[in-house]
Amino acid sequence: MARPKKTDRAPKAIASTQSLSAFVKGVCDVMRRSNCASALQYVPELTWILFLRILDAQEVRDQEKAEAVGASFTRALRAPCRWQDWAAPWSDKPEHPKTPEGKPFGWKRQELFAGGDGRLFDFINKELLPHLHSLDVDPRTNLPMPGATPKQRIIGRTMTAVERVRVDSETNLRDILDKVHEISVDHIDDQHFFTLSQVYEDLLLKMGEKNSDGGQFFTPREVIRAMVHTVDPQLGQTVYDPCCGTGGFLAIAYEHINRKLGAQARSTDIDTLKHDTFFGREKENLVFPIALANLVLHGIDQPNLWHGNSLTRRATYGALFDKAPKQFDVILTNPPFGGKEGKDAQKNFAFETSATQVLFVQDILAELALGGTCAIVLDEGLLFRTNESAFVETKRKLVDECELWAILSLPGGVFSTAGAGVKTNLLFFTKGRKTKRIWYYDLSQVKVGKKTPLTLAHFGFAPDGSVLDDVALPAALVADWQADEANAGKPFPSYARQLARRGTPEAESRWSWTVDFAARRAKAREEMQPLLDGAAKLKAEVVDLKEQLKRLKKEKAADHVLEAHDARIREKDKAVRDLEAQAAAIDAAVFDLKAVNPNAVTTVDDRTPAEIIASIDAQGRIVAQALARLNALLASDESTTEVQGEVQP
Repeated sequence: MARPKKTDRAPKAIASTQSLSAFVKGVCDVMRRSNCASALQYVPELTWILFLRILDAQEVRDQEKAEAVGASFTRALRAPCRWQDWAAPWSDKPEHPKTPEGKPFGWKRQELFAGGDGRLFDFINKELLPHLHSLDVDPRTNLPMPGATPKQRIIGRTMTAVERVRVDSETNLRDILDKVHEISVDHIDDQHFFTLSQVYEDLLLKMGEKNSDGGQFFTPREVIRAMVHTVDPQLGQTVYDPCCGTGGFLAIAYEHINRKLGAQARSTDIDTLKHDTFFGREKENLVFPIALANLVLHGIDQPNLWHGNSLTRRATYGALFDKAPKQFDVILTNPPFGGKEGKDAQKNFAFETSATQVLFVQDILAELALGGTCAIVLDEGLLFRTNESAFVETKRKLVDECELWAILSLPGGVFSTAGAGVKTNLLFFTKGRKTKRIWYYDLSQVKVGKKTPLTLAHFGFAPDGSVLDDVALPAALVADWQADEANAGKPFPSYARQLARRGTPEAESRWSWTVDFAARRAKAREEMQPLLDGAAKLKAEVVDLKEQLKRLKKEKAADHVLEAHDARIREKDKAVRDLEAQAAAIDAAVFDLKAVNPNAVTTVDDRTPAEIIASIDAQGRIVAQALARLNALLASDESTTEVQGEVQP
């Protein structure tokens, strides 16, 4: 029997997208040759393995912090179910890390290896997984395990879907464990990487590129950060995401509030933040445990997540959501675009439609508390569509019940790297005040792609939410502005800088403007009124005509007289419908909220046709002259080669 590898390598630092992708690819390559051919198989397998690895590293760190200040610390897992016992690489070197009991990391793994093939699988499938499942539910009674801590309950729920190891070779499993062990919570740059969610999104990105089984996409983290900085959630507020995915919005909101509390935060504030602040719902079976794991590993000890369909309210697992309020102070979300919902979801809403994002907006309006603020990603189609009643009425309800105070137009392609090339916008609104003015900012001129993603600096925010100085802004963002002599000495009007000036004349710029929505509605009503008055007058005439028709029928008037009278009624009815349709079109146009920049700089070619033809002719002569010179050079080279060939002996 081969002796297991001894290793004392330090955990690998993940400091770039490339190194993260290389890590994911390396693990997945092993899984693909080990009975996990598709992503639907290896994503869950990688999730629970990585979760237990990071959980163990986090608990080691937290115990060291507690001991440093003389505080007690109780681990969620005990030997031999900790990663450091059964999964970590083993070594007999004196400097190899030790467990709290004084045993070398990997002691259980070494013991199982010495016992022969199959022992590692037996331990995981028959001891480890049943124990982890029992942290949430007592297998004897099928009831919640009494005395379980919130973290233990979440660990159990996270592991519920894992029935056994899918990897079919212990050699390959040990290779996977070795690779995953190289990841450390202390070696992940939180500005860019979010342990589980980032790994999962990286996998989905690869699946989307190959048109395989990754149909979902997730919100770029820098977009989330810009949304969180804009809304600025505070301690004491409840934060909610009705379609939370891997928990990115909640995780970043936690970091935002925690950073503002600082190192001297009171224990009661920390307890509130970790247990009573963050709430979410998620439908997908594959994603829900990843969201739980991701939030726990971020430090949210009690993620109040609900597993089920937010729109039908059909729960799969709701035990963690029992303390959730009926309404929330802050909602941060990115509902699915282009989804289609059935009647079981539509019947729950006033304005029925199959469009998933429209139903989510109605759901959010019901769940947002009075005075609460929402930041939401919406597709361009929802903003400009006025040809379907549910779209128009949902937007009418939004602007009537809330102050829609900002719309940020994102560049095309922000979501394309995750499989969704939809043009998107960020909307910000506060419930309780009717919309009077909407401030817009246009970022659509920014060119983004896989190698040039949208960053927080494009929004003008520093990592801590402060406004960046011009020298820290992306060069491509400010190049045109700085090239204009008229802007010399003026600060660049970034989104973050202009946002702080919202409501003042200084908020207007080449990329930002304000729409007087109240005036737009008033103008529309003014234009509609003559049409509605005309329709009302015709309706009154129709009523009189119908009374006359009744009388004529009683008097047994001739058929041609009745037919002529009926035709006049139909004609006026049609005229009424036409007038009402014109008025409705004017009204619906009010709710076209698409960002159309009135300050956009456009270059107009004002040359005459003759001048354009002359320019083409001049360019043609330049090309002809260049070709002539190239032909001359080629002819010269050929003649030189021939002469050299003749003089050779």
